[in-house]
Amino acid sequence: MKQIKYLLIALACTLSASCMDGDDGDWTNPVTDETKNHFGNQNLQESNLITIEQLKNTYNTVIENGTYEQVTRPTQIKGVVTGNDIAGNIYNEVSIQDETGAFIICIAQGGLYGYLPMGQEILVELEGLYVGGYGKQGEIGTLYTSKSGSTYVSRMARALWNTHYKLLDKKPVTPILVSDIKQLDLKRDCGKLITLKGVTIKEANGTAVYAPSDGSVPLTANCANRAFKGISDRTLVLRTSTYADFANSVMPTGVLDVTGIATRFNDTWQILLRTEDDVKPTELTNY
Repeated sequence: MKQIKYLLIALACTLSASCMDGDDGDWTNPVTDETKNHFGNQNLQESNLITIEQLKNTYNTVIENGTYEQVTRPTQIKGVVTGNDIAGNIYNEVSIQDETGAFIICIAQGGLYGYLPMGQEILVELEGLYVGGYGKQGEIGTLYTSKSGSTYVSRMARALWNTHYKLLDKKPVTPILVSDIKQLDLKRDCGKLITLKGVTIKEANGTAVYAPSDGSVPLTANCANRAFKGISDRTLVLRTSTYADFANSVMPTGVLDVTGIATRFNDTWQILLRTEDDVKPTELTNY
């Protein structure tokens, strides 16, 4: 009965706003030391562990070519969650990172932030899952075939995901500080959490919002790409979904520090904010 109770509490936190804290509006995390054993696959034990860098190297060809390959032998990675769907800008996926690299895990489930908050370390068994690339961004999931007949790695069902991960400990999440996007390597660093220091959003004018859905800006896959002053939009954009909680928030002007997940689409960096609070006035003293 106790296990059923915890599962019902977690479900309620995912589906409704009844588990919100009073003052700051944050969702209560249902995962505690007492309840974390009720999530994922507790039978997983650490074995056949490789780093995310090793995973990228093993599947480099399929990632670069936008194809896919199934993992057919016991293989595990371990990483800390750096991005989730807490504000709707990252949809049906989480980003995880270890000391060597980062990867995107695609999951067909809402409310992932409830049990995969920032800083949650997880162990992932990859055998049976697929590794592939979308725009050369490495992703883990299962296969999806579009109406046009294209097949690629996409979101795995929640029931499948539940058999492939185990919650571990909480760890601090510290972004890489980046003063020049040229500091980053598209292959090595894609998927990592970064903070761009001392940048200015080109289209910010005091009234323009991140991702309007009124046709005033071009959209790709329901997302708006915003450029930064002095940096080509073929090199770097701030990418925001029209479904993000802050899509219609006014973009801040001035010199900023922008934190987000540094995904890539081919040779373009696409920064995904996790929440609106990821954009702050710069802390640089000389700019």
